[in-house]
Amino acid sequence: MTFPDGHVGWLVTSHSAARAVLADSRFSSRQELLRSPIPLPVPEPRVPADPGNFIRLDPPEQTRYRRLLMSQFTARRLRQLEPRIREIVDAELDAMDRSGTCADLLEVFALPIPSQVICELLGVPYAERAQFQRNVATLLNMTSSVADIVAAHQSVDSFVTQLVLDKRAHPGDDLLSNLAAIAELTVQELKSMSFLLFAAGYETTANMLALGAFALLTADDQLAALKADPRLFDGAVEELLRYLTIIHIGPVRTALEDVEIDGKVIRRGESVTLSLNAANRDPERFADPDRFDITRNAAGHLAFGHGAHQCLGAQLARIEMRVAFSALFARFPRLRLAVGADEVAVAADMTIYGVHRLPVRWD
Repeated sequence: MTFPDGHVGWLVTSHSAARAVLADSRFSSRQELLRSPIPLPVPEPRVPADPGNFIRLDPPEQTRYRRLLMSQFTARRLRQLEPRIREIVDAELDAMDRSGTCADLLEVFALPIPSQVICELLGVPYAERAQFQRNVATLLNMTSSVADIVAAHQSVDSFVTQLVLDKRAHPGDDLLSNLAAIAELTVQELKSMSFLLFAAGYETTANMLALGAFALLTADDQLAALKADPRLFDGAVEELLRYLTIIHIGPVRTALEDVEIDGKVIRRGESVTLSLNAANRDPERFADPDRFDITRNAAGHLAFGHGAHQCLGAQLARIEMRVAFSALFARFPRLRLAVGADEVAVAADMTIYGVHRLPVRWD
């Protein structure tokens, strides 16, 4: 595959090859080695990532930050969060019910639920989320102008800097306060970690909630099966993650030495773009992969990545999706699209796939 800068690299589409690359330490995530597979208004800087930006680092530097965070995302801690997640979901559905009989499900359901969850987990005042979310949307939009991207970066940096300083001066009982209390972490490290946690903590889950609801509302047989047997929701969440795979561009790795994958030799310095959505629809791994089937065993999908950079918040996202979807369709059993499926504005212009709006109605 030819990259926008003229570099010739590789595109990985099979499940086995993608999994192999993601698990192999001979492939690097370091920012200074990465080449974007798509043209960007502001090219990625070919310089080392800021300290704390662990998704653009390799072990052992990346491992240090990941270990600091893993204790905050244990299964036990996340189970303790579930009752509060249910309260948040119920409150949003109450507000949706009071609003009438039609709404944009993205605005009244998919965005506010993960936003509140991550704000409470990190200790970010919910009232301060709006501008940050608009800036992140600008940064993720592949059509944003250079001026808008620069302004968004400046605004995000100012927001996160103040957030970190406030946590160090006035700690609370939250994840960011716990991180800020670690003396060895610099303000820059805390800024980078806070940005990644806040942005990833709502943006990906919000898109999965919206796009997942869209998928279910256009699959009458699957939705009927869920309503008939709520025990299917756990499997449905995994199938939605596999079937939709909202990280639809990348990730990208760079070979640190010559590596043979599936009989092909990837030379040192060559870039590899992994198509996770293609890997999750590999017929060698998932039978009839283009069919949406909530009874399928979708275990082993790569929606959260694999290896050293596998998503830290995977279990939190699963809980939010299961709780939110089960409550949504129990509360609004006659929920349906308010427009034709082909009229729903999908977010193909974003690096994280989703919808821009999801008009629905109920009675």
